[in-house]
Amino acid sequence: MRILIIGTGGVGSAAARILVRRDFFEALVIADYDPARPEALAAELDDARITTAQVDASSADAVADLIRTHDLTHVLNAVDPRFVMSIFDGAFAGGATYLDMAMSLSRPHPEKPHEFPGVKLGDEQFAQAEKWTDAGRLALVGIGVEPGLSDVFARYAEDELFSEIDEIGVRDGANLVVDGYDFAPSFSIWTTIEECLNPPVIFEKERGWYTTPPFSEPEVFDFPDGIGPVECVNVEHEEVLLMPRWTKAKRVTFKYGLGDEFIQVLQVLHKTGLDRTDPVIVNGVAVSPRDVVAASLPDPATIGDRMRGKTCAGVWVRGTGKDGKPRSTYLYHVADNEQSMAEYGSQAVVWQTALNPVIALELLATEVWSGTGVLGPEAFDARPFLDLLAAEAPRGYGSPWGIEEK
Repeated sequence: MRILIIGTGGVGSAAARILVRRDFFEALVIADYDPARPEALAAELDDARITTAQVDASSADAVADLIRTHDLTHVLNAVDPRFVMSIFDGAFAGGATYLDMAMSLSRPHPEKPHEFPGVKLGDEQFAQAEKWTDAGRLALVGIGVEPGLSDVFARYAEDELFSEIDEIGVRDGANLVVDGYDFAPSFSIWTTIEECLNPPVIFEKERGWYTTPPFSEPEVFDFPDGIGPVECVNVEHEEVLLMPRWTKAKRVTFKYGLGDEFIQVLQVLHKTGLDRTDPVIVNGVAVSPRDVVAASLPDPATIGDRMRGKTCAGVWVRGTGKDGKPRSTYLYHVADNEQSMAEYGSQAVVWQTALNPVIALELLATEVWSGTGVLGPEAFDARPFLDLLAAEAPRGYGSPWGIEEK
């Protein structure tokens, strides 16, 4: 296996730090628009399998050329979702297997955005599924933590815990604090604005996909491992678009613990137009307001040494257990920032996201997972993934997951 990681921000760097501890691949190219970033990461990791490159992620041709130049077999997209389609198309043209952690962007319904979906997350990729299948090639989409590990949990719950599922509710919460900053998102603010201000999508078997206003249906969810109660709200996310394709769940939701202050900041950005991606002219220069916001905030890759606390990702599954009795179960994974920083030098949120595509790459390399077309994590057997996640090194990744009956 010869791997290309495009993007050396927080998640891409974390993925490289995890990868170099494994022996299932023979070469790793780390690429970024700014060549200094992969060069610094390669110097840090000091692994003979690593090569660095410069690439324009907005150009499918540039991505395909890079794949061909280095004879690469797998591409991991670790940049923000606006570049999904160019990297997706470039991977196909270059003949490589494709993996991402966020899917192609949505566009709200032009007339009733808080009632009907417009272009949904991933629609542009799924529109090309037949082409990938006919070519005998695989695009594994949404294989971060959420989406990703949450989708693996959904597959596991359906196969091994439940005979019938009334609802799969993805629930994400944390007690993370970043010392020294009034406002410092732990993940890409560009992506956070996109998913939090777009109309959230909900799936119901009898109704299909529909939308609600941002931050709707607040609920307090009690997270495990000392995190405790966190208010969660509806947020647009890929799981709601993926899980109904491969599970029989009657309802699928995604709720995220943002907190009042975070929601207020996002609402102000929206009211002032600073969430816009279309350029505006400032002193004769065209700039994207959202890019200005992102540039003004601390880089999530650099705040780990000031961060403390834990983050939890999981799915709350309700329905009928294998024994025929009602069951309500939360399957989850917790990342502790102190631990991820000490062991990998990556803060908890980006490390937890990066861990899962690396495990998927190993399962593909060993042919435990295989397939063709555009597939989500639910399309694969969950048990090998979860076993590898929890098993101690060197066989596994030494990161246990948990089950809590609610």
